[in-house]
Amino acid sequence: MSKTADVLDATLKSEIPQFIVGYGAVHLYAEGVSPSCVVQRVGAVIHRGQSDKEKCLESIRAAILACGLKDGATISFHHHLRNGDDVLRAVMEEVAGLGLRNLRVAATSIFPAHAVLVDHIRSGVVDRIISSYIVGPVATSISRGELAKPAVLQSHGGRARAIETGDLHIDVAFIAAPAADISGNLSGSLGRAACGPLGYPMVDARYADRVVAITDTLSQRVLPAIDISQDLVDFVVEVDSIGDPARIVSGTTRVASDPLAEAIAETTVRIIETSGLLKDGFSFQAGAGGISLAVAEKLAASMRRRSIVGGFALGGVTSAIVEMFRGGLFRTLFDVQCFDLEAVESYRQDRGHIAISASLYASPASKGAMVDSLDVVVLGAAEVDLNFDVNVTAVNGGQIIGGSGGHADTASGAKLTIVTTRLTSGTNAKVVDLVECRTTPGATIDVVVTEVGVAVNPRREEIRRLLVAEGITVLDIGELRRLAAAKTGSSARHRPNRQEAPIVAVVEYRDGSVMDVIRQVEAP
Repeated sequence: MSKTADVLDATLKSEIPQFIVGYGAVHLYAEGVSPSCVVQRVGAVIHRGQSDKEKCLESIRAAILACGLKDGATISFHHHLRNGDDVLRAVMEEVAGLGLRNLRVAATSIFPAHAVLVDHIRSGVVDRIISSYIVGPVATSISRGELAKPAVLQSHGGRARAIETGDLHIDVAFIAAPAADISGNLSGSLGRAACGPLGYPMVDARYADRVVAITDTLSQRVLPAIDISQDLVDFVVEVDSIGDPARIVSGTTRVASDPLAEAIAETTVRIIETSGLLKDGFSFQAGAGGISLAVAEKLAASMRRRSIVGGFALGGVTSAIVEMFRGGLFRTLFDVQCFDLEAVESYRQDRGHIAISASLYASPASKGAMVDSLDVVVLGAAEVDLNFDVNVTAVNGGQIIGGSGGHADTASGAKLTIVTTRLTSGTNAKVVDLVECRTTPGATIDVVVTEVGVAVNPRREEIRRLLVAEGITVLDIGELRRLAAAKTGSSARHRPNRQEAPIVAVVEYRDGSVMDVIRQVEAP
């Protein structure tokens, strides 16, 4: 362990209490040590036989009443429609109208479209939130300390693990289903709001006490394509609209094309080529950020030049990955969610574009998570520090900006984990002494790529030697930090010491241990 790692561990131990009110006992993350986690299937609820007529209810309110939802319960949602989702809003409106209080919302991700949650937080309808990614007004509300109990931020795989082991018990799962039939079979590839695979609620549907599908396309016949089968669904409700699929695409899912991004992408592909992993059967995942998408485009050109056919691409699937697949560069796409409509169309049409659950994707409790078979993953960062720890969760003294998603999961599983980042963002250095919030541990990061050079984790000396021999500019991570500070005209940012501020969110690693805490942002 590096000197910087020792400093960070000491900092965390002094800042993070052993018990957090509203969260419970803290099992602090320690490299190579996971909290005891015995995988046990949550006891299934025995249902009486239901006819199709009984399964289809006339309203969301009727479904809530049929499920027997009570104060203090946990309800879950998924984000396959991303910023176009309208199901969470519609359900919460009915929940509030029924006078329910102190609910925990377990949403896979929360976007600006879910701003209505802020009102429910303030009124006491919602007192807890657990999610893998939060942006927009809800993130601001939590950062300001408006949520009664600390939010919990997990990775996608960590969320699946928590559900599977019973750490996260869901009373009612509400599934936004682009298409459903009267028996309760659900599809993400059909209907006017098609969103692609329903990979996240696959886990919720299997383990929740009750499952309610909400759809705007209800078929009297069995669906020809099924993501979640009828044996897992209690009730189906037809509504006018579940949301706008055009808003699946967001600003973070567009290819970056500026000169600095181009340089970073080109260097990243050179690293992949030099690593020895780029050969037939190669497996790959890129994040949905602009630079990661640029890497995918340049990697495609490299694979064509070398006549390489990869085994599979994994994701979060984007149009860039679909283009590689349709061009014969990968034999299979394993897809947990679609990031754009081109990917949705591919899932509908292309054989070999296969849906996977969040558990199969990344759960550390799974018997065969796909992330553990990855050769290379390319990820982004808000901050990277001297210990290679990465922050994509909170900046500026506690402002939540997202969360792990699959970041920590893929970094843990891949043979080669590459983080791409510009050296600075505006007046802020992005390579810092200590990250403000630790999302992904440096032990799982191999290479950091910037526009001025790359840094290789000292644990991966064999990679450093290969890159130096190839003529790639390799710098010490401390030198990148110095260059970042010089470019911004100030010293590299330090982790703020704000132990007196209330804890507003707990950041868990994929195994359930606590990576960090986020403290209430200072009033403007």
